Amino acid sequence: MSVNLPDPKVLPLTPRSSFCPHPTCPNRGQVGHGNIVIHSQRERRYKCTTCGKTFAATQGTVYYRKQHGHDLITLVLTLLAHGCPLQAIVIAFLLDERTVGQWARDAGAHCRQVHEHLVETGQVSTQHVQADELWVKLVGAKAWQAMALAVESRLWLGGVISAVRDQALITRLVARVRASVASLDVLVCVDGLRSYVVAVTRAFRVKVPRHGRRGRCRHVLAEGLQLGQVVKSHSGRRLTDVARRVVHGTAEGIRAVLQATGTGRDIHTAYIERLNATFRGRWAGLARKSRRLARTVGLAEAGMWLVGTVYNFCTPHASLDGQTPAVAAGLVPQRWTPGELFTYRVPLPAWVPPKSRGRPKGSKNRPKEVRGT
Repeated sequence: MSVNLPDPKVLPLTPRSSFCPHPTCPNRGQVGHGNIVIHSQRERRYKCTTCGKTFAATQGTVYYRKQHGHDLITLVLTLLAHGCPLQAIVIAFLLDERTVGQWARDAGAHCRQVHEHLVETGQVSTQHVQADELWVKLVGAKAWQAMALAVESRLWLGGVISAVRDQALITRLVARVRASVASLDVLVCVDGLRSYVVAVTRAFRVKVPRHGRRGRCRHVLAEGLQLGQVVKSHSGRRLTDVARRVVHGTAEGIRAVLQATGTGRDIHTAYIERLNATFRGRWAGLARKSRRLARTVGLAEAGMWLVGTVYNFCTPHASLDGQTPAVAAGLVPQRWTPGELFTYRVPLPAWVPPKSRGRPKGSKNRPKEVRGT
């Protein structure tokens, strides 16, 4: 037995703002070409006049092929993104635990597409980035979750989850940071993990032309890049010493960036550590002492994308005058509701016609076959 909350007023279908999602259609992902018409008002389906195929109005959203009401799904996902345990939702709404888990996985996959489409496009203007990792406890296992933050706008730049904290984990995280920032003149503050030095120096390089000489172009580190580390020493669980290290750049240059952005006086990772606390409070599986752990790495990763995207587009900040990080970064004009986030359709890339292979090589000189031989 399940509880279905009443759906909002069914809005009329809007073919002008929709696009064809079929990969083989020449007009896929394109809006305003007049190729989308209403196929069925009752079943809420569109039809593309270019390829002749139909598709559901909810295709590309979290609600696609869901049997429950949209209000119920939105409410459940919003509760999950704000720290409500999955087991409590199951009891409160009389749902199956597998159903809620599948909703969380679908929402995580959708939020990841929205993040990659809007954030990882090289448009985030920032001068200060911080990165850190946190330990994730799973049922019978453990993992590491690495995340990055654009400090001025408090924008979450993405995260990566892996079973081990190795070079591959940090490399994937730094690659997401590199895909998001608009300029390489940025200050990166991290902890004492050496993998950050290798990953940042590889990702934030530029090519130097050889001016007519043969050979590959040289790769040099961007001039405006500055990298600082905070190295903490512990004796058991007690913090004994904090050392700040300048890896690239100068101490004066780092202080100038911190003063210009108003984000501190010396190298630190306070903002990303505060974001780690936000994630631990908003995803029940990340709580330090909890029995409501995620069962698999996939569910933990889905929760990370769900919480991070809701944080970016739906959560106002007092330090940003009530704006969301996405609005402060200039990615969207206004704050989104969770329903708007879950219904945002990521357009497909433009269709590229297949290349004509033509006649195979050597076909002109081939002797013709003689029948009857």
